[in-house]
Amino acid sequence: MDKIFGFDSTTDGVLDDVDLTGKRVLVTGVSAGLGVETARVLIAHGAEVVGTARDLGKAHTATAHIPGLALEELDLASLASARACADRLNAAGRQFDVIIANAGVMACPKGVTADGFETQFGTNHLGHFVLVNRIASLLKPGGRLVNLSSAGHRYSDVDLDDPGFERTAYEPFVAYGRSKTANILFAVEFDRRHRDRGIRATAVHPGGIQTELDRHLDPKLLEGLIESINASRPAGAPEFRYKTVPQGAATTVWSGFVAPGDAVGAHYCEDCHVADFASEPGIRDGVQPYALDTETAKALWAKSEEMVGERFA
Repeated sequence: MDKIFGFDSTTDGVLDDVDLTGKRVLVTGVSAGLGVETARVLIAHGAEVVGTARDLGKAHTATAHIPGLALEELDLASLASARACADRLNAAGRQFDVIIANAGVMACPKGVTADGFETQFGTNHLGHFVLVNRIASLLKPGGRLVNLSSAGHRYSDVDLDDPGFERTAYEPFVAYGRSKTANILFAVEFDRRHRDRGIRATAVHPGGIQTELDRHLDPKLLEGLIESINASRPAGAPEFRYKTVPQGAATTVWSGFVAPGDAVGAHYCEDCHVADFASEPGIRDGVQPYALDTETAKALWAKSEEMVGERFA
């Protein structure tokens, strides 16, 4: 890692002079935003990419400019769909160098998935939990899992006693925070279970980006959120700035293909570096210690297995 990357780095900048020929990558959520950009840049640098999307028609339109991208149907809000996608990939028997769990939803109204799970926890965490674990044997030794998380993990730790808000008042951003913390904890425990094969797992925060992810947010609420971020920033820290989509996907490709596995494994990355602990309240840089707690990661794994009705070695 001779080059120094940061907030303004882009996907092409991070992968400059990086040849990905011979690499095979799975990217979930390639019908818009970060997923499309991630698939584009990986293929542009020589990788073979399989992308997943709930709406294949939308994905075909969104990725028409990307030559050679293979598409698979996957609705992460349905365990049947996640299992069917995993079955097809396993039947094909072709290995992956990197799996990028990119797809997700944010701050949506209270609802449930096809299996009755709270929408954000069920889609962002449990859908990926089943898919990734079912195809874990396809990850090559030395491979990597990259989970898209968010600074939104700072809204809340996971609640393993009430994951579906049955006894807790539903708040869209609290639910989002729980799911994004779960994305980090899943990477921590997956890394522990697979590092003996040289496989490492990490979680990343892409930054604030204007994509379809914020489609459920009222503009006034979004404006208030940005004001609160600025109000809680440390003295001397810059005000909130949006990233472009290529800047937002930069940390994903940096952590998956440029950074050493030992540097990012079981960690949380932002702005193309491993984040420091920052336990102060508010949405800001850094990772809350609870999101990297190894015992909570083990407990989440067990709870997730219980919820989906499936155990993974």
